[in-house]
Amino acid sequence: MTQKSSGESGSLENSGVLERHGTGKNFRTCPEIGRNRSGLRLGYTTGSCAAAAAKAAAQMLLSGEDAEHVRLMTPKGIELYLDVEQITRTAEYTECAVRKYSGDDPDVTDGLLVFARVEMAGCAAQDKRADVCITEERDFPEDGAFIEDGVFIGGGAGVGRVTKPGLEQKIGQAAINKVPRRMIREAVNEMREKYGCCETLRVTISIPDGEEAAKKTFNPRLGIEGGLSILGTSGIVEPMSEKALTDTIYLEMKMLRDSGCRYCYAVPGNYGTDFLKETLQAEPELAVKCSNYVGETIDDAKLLGMKGILLIGHVGKFIKLAAGVMNTHSRVADCRMEVFAAHAAMAGADQETARRLMQCINTAEAIEIIREQGLLGRVMETVTERIEFYLRQRAGEELRIGLILFSPEDGILCRTKDADFLLEQIRREKGSTEDGQKRKAVRSSTQPEV
Repeated sequence: MTQKSSGESGSLENSGVLERHGTGKNFRTCPEIGRNRSGLRLGYTTGSCAAAAAKAAAQMLLSGEDAEHVRLMTPKGIELYLDVEQITRTAEYTECAVRKYSGDDPDVTDGLLVFARVEMAGCAAQDKRADVCITEERDFPEDGAFIEDGVFIGGGAGVGRVTKPGLEQKIGQAAINKVPRRMIREAVNEMREKYGCCETLRVTISIPDGEEAAKKTFNPRLGIEGGLSILGTSGIVEPMSEKALTDTIYLEMKMLRDSGCRYCYAVPGNYGTDFLKETLQAEPELAVKCSNYVGETIDDAKLLGMKGILLIGHVGKFIKLAAGVMNTHSRVADCRMEVFAAHAAMAGADQETARRLMQCINTAEAIEIIREQGLLGRVMETVTERIEFYLRQRAGEELRIGLILFSPEDGILCRTKDADFLLEQIRREKGSTEDGQKRKAVRSSTQPEV
């Protein structure tokens, strides 16, 4: 067995900016991935760490050679070039780690080592699941691992286990979300293809300090026990400084206004943007990312003289608006189940249903309970009324405001009275702006030279 440790932190290539601390073999390399418009440094997710470590471990297992660095292309399109740490190679497996870096948005995972152990699993797969096509996602019966396209993906020490229904994973499975699993699978399969490996590989992700760190997160409340979740939709951590975010919201909206737009969309983040583009067939470039700051976004629209905004968001975030909560971050307020329980009771739900709703860990589970009672339509109707009341109260008379609330399972759950008008107005205004720009360009091109 050989064991090797390189630098203490990841490095990233493209920007060419490194901060070094210490000298000789003990220096620390702090990555500079890039910065947002407010100058805050980006980081990378636990999902990126897990995928990068798995890729490096697979490369070493299949090539027989050490890898001190690894490249990983994130879903956001930023390529990471990371240090590989704590390398362990045996005849049975290879294990290594990548250190989490949160940039200017430090959280409890910042600086933690995320390990990946990779080993051959082809024989076990053939013996235990000979009749199963492993190109589909399935459960590995003994330990709840995911089987995805020739790769077993499971969680070890410090990675949480799901103990309650309603999450993306099934009870007993590791809390490794869908996008990180895809990143791990693609990274490992890249190495399998490179080295001509036809055998199935097993990847086990672990975080030695994850169980202790998880006590400071919402995981225990969500029924995720024993460690952290492996998260991330873009692979990149974007800073969440409140002032930086609210300044960016104002700037983005001002740029839209200065380009001729008086109406725009507002979405909390990637889910809203994707729904706007894929389901509503609308233009994401006309959307301001409001993050959790709904109230500030409305205030900015009034200050800038906008005529209307249409909020489009996931039910898990925007259901809070029905209680008048205008900052939807979970550390500020989490009244999701209280809203559902109260409106279900108003719609005729009994005490037992209200109790079940209060015990739900996410909105998908709550919606399913309400649907079982045949109350979903009436509940969403009164929820919409309350959301509209609080939005109009904040917007005042000078700003027209609307909302579309959706879930991945149900699509559009509700929309306020002005939602369709605003959707059409934004589309019409975009067409008018484009026509005006074309006419201006034609006039400029036909101007006689003087």
